[in-house]
Amino acid sequence: MRSLEEVQATLEIAKLKEEDLLPAVQCLSFGDNVSSADYCLMELDETLCKHIEAGESLVIRGDKEERAVLCSSNKTYDLKIADTSNLLLFVPGGRTPDQLTDNQDSFHVVHTQVWGFCNSYWELRKQRPKLKKLKKLLMENPYEGPTLGEQEENTENKYTMEDLLERIQASEEELKTHMETIHACQIEGYWRVLDFDYEMKLLGHVTQLVDSESWSFNKVSLQTSVEELGPLEPREMIEHCLNCYGKRYSENGEVFYALHEDKVCWGLALMLLQNVVKFNLKEFQYVWQQSVPEGMSTRLDQLKGVALVDRTSHPETIRLLRVEDLPEDTVERFNHLFSLREKWTEDDITPYIQDLCGEKQTTGALLTKYARSSVQNGIKVFNSRRPVAT
Repeated sequence: MRSLEEVQATLEIAKLKEEDLLPAVQCLSFGDNVSSADYCLMELDETLCKHIEAGESLVIRGDKEERAVLCSSNKTYDLKIADTSNLLLFVPGGRTPDQLTDNQDSFHVVHTQVWGFCNSYWELRKQRPKLKKLKKLLMENPYEGPTLGEQEENTENKYTMEDLLERIQASEEELKTHMETIHACQIEGYWRVLDFDYEMKLLGHVTQLVDSESWSFNKVSLQTSVEELGPLEPREMIEHCLNCYGKRYSENGEVFYALHEDKVCWGLALMLLQNVVKFNLKEFQYVWQQSVPEGMSTRLDQLKGVALVDRTSHPETIRLLRVEDLPEDTVERFNHLFSLREKWTEDDITPYIQDLCGEKQTTGALLTKYARSSVQNGIKVFNSRRPVAT
């Protein structure tokens, strides 16, 4: 450890005056067996610092074959190593100038030990949660309704919330929000998605009941629905269907649901498109309108991100194309879209790239980076910047 005399000699060589400095000189020394492998440093923004100071946790998630991400309770961050030419010292006992208030006027030395050092640190960048895997896991064992007689339901590939948080690279809040989006529900402690045909069967029961009772689709009684449909399906499933496709409210102590027109029309359109490669657009629009409850109006803009209209074919056609089935990686997403269609209008492609936008990023910026624009028959269209294998 340096003595006061050695410090003063160093100041003299450096041509520094003691009166220009604080009276306390902090000398750093390395402890025994200090190594750069002992510690990792992570740079946190103000939001994450407050998160830690409040006693909350940060969790690193990812399977062995995946690139790790860091999750707070509601956000997901990419982890990237940033190298620095400066040596970063880990000094737990170190004090900043405003902390050196030992009330000594005379020049003196404070000794502090370095516990570790690094030439790099983890840099965080907010990113989209990786949720495609969630649907894939839950579809390993979709719920097809109550078992009949002595049939036993498949008990494999079921996941609790804890299981999913271990496997999915997303914060808990982002995970739960996406659970609602894909209509997942908890059955006997496990999170499940409904088999598509079973979900449509439930929705069909509800819409048929609305028509048969001549109800307004804005006022569907939960109690009556359960009483009428109870012999056909479990109460929990009827209520889950109403929660997925409607908004719950109370009136005079009774629970009602206002069915969401866009969601119901969306669900029934998927049912029609599910098992066909292409559908004549005019025929589809007619059958679709006939399948929804009276008073509801079907519109093609209800199908953004789930169905694609081809107005260049004769006759015009519509086909199923769900954004959730497309690659999560931005480059792979654009390659896939341009393999399906060489040229896209901005209106057609926007629903299929909107989820790729980061904070303060627009679909226009994505198109500028990953596509080339041109004008065709007076309409601006986008095609790939490089040849795409079909």
